[in-house]
Amino acid sequence: MFTVGRPQSLRRAVLACIIGLASLSAHPIAQVLQFAPPPEPVLTAEGAAQMDAFANRWANELFERQGTDPDRQRRQLWALFARADAAAVAAAARQPTFAGAVAALRGAGYKLSNATPARVVADMWAGGTLVDSPGALGSVGSDMVFTPITPCRVVDTRLTVAGAIAASGTRSFLAVNAGNYTSQGGSATNCGTLGLSPGAVAVNVTAVFPTAGPGYATVYPFGTARPLASSINYNAGAIVNNALIVQIPDPLSSYDFTIFTAAQSHFVVDIVGYFDTNEATALQCLETSLNAVNVLPNGTENVNALACPAGYTQTGTNCLTDSFLMPLVFSRNGTCGARNNDSVTRTLQASRTCCRVPGR
Repeated sequence: MFTVGRPQSLRRAVLACIIGLASLSAHPIAQVLQFAPPPEPVLTAEGAAQMDAFANRWANELFERQGTDPDRQRRQLWALFARADAAAVAAAARQPTFAGAVAALRGAGYKLSNATPARVVADMWAGGTLVDSPGALGSVGSDMVFTPITPCRVVDTRLTVAGAIAASGTRSFLAVNAGNYTSQGGSATNCGTLGLSPGAVAVNVTAVFPTAGPGYATVYPFGTARPLASSINYNAGAIVNNALIVQIPDPLSSYDFTIFTAAQSHFVVDIVGYFDTNEATALQCLETSLNAVNVLPNGTENVNALACPAGYTQTGTNCLTDSFLMPLVFSRNGTCGARNNDSVTRTLQASRTCCRVPGR
């Protein structure tokens, strides 16, 4: 009989009963606890086994979050593992805390050093319902490579015919892939962005002499609804700057970003870099120069190929003899060996194939 004075014993005992159902069967826990139909998406047999191991490891923590209801536990774990890829499951297995394991499974981009474990778990498992927030870890649609460029001016409304942006008004601009930015008051060059189609740009935006205040400006992707957010806050007559990362249309549109301002103001925009998806690059390979050695009649010799250049890794050894009467007897790690069965001196040569991934 369980006693009220031993809550930990009660929790462990109840969870032991739940997990014991799975251990008595050859089927994983996802198939044993048939209290509700499996939710979508479908969990593989391997995923169900991983879920079972997770339940055993974090039994006490699951008790704290989901109580003794096995159906509720099953639904939450099912949803968690069905959405996790293999890398996320492997990362979760290495975590020393329950919060870290859940964060790794979700791929939600939490920085655990800046939040308490309880807050992390509560955010992702609020009210017993898994929060389906956009993933920021391991997502090919979200993870992008940042490329810095020399700061270059793309907008200066002080140098345009249109002048300052009117109060409660908007104006749209190009950030990349322009021959020049003179029509926007910017550089007469392409700022190194010609031919680019990035997903976002890093810019410094300056509000210059707003006519009223306090006020604010919002910089947002062209062709989208203006968000209820402030990019720059200013007072009348001030010069205020802020560094921003602004998403731009994909595919590219007639403009890249829009500026809204509450008060009439001039604006200056400098691009300092861009974010783009990872590029798959072809393996870059070369062959070293041939190194040669003479082999006397009825003699044997080895020859070592020249080393790969810095940054390259050897992927193959290439051996060459100048006679069918001198067959190779050894070829490994850049070394070639042969026996000369001919009656005259022959030449044995060796080189290495060296490769690297040049990727960005």
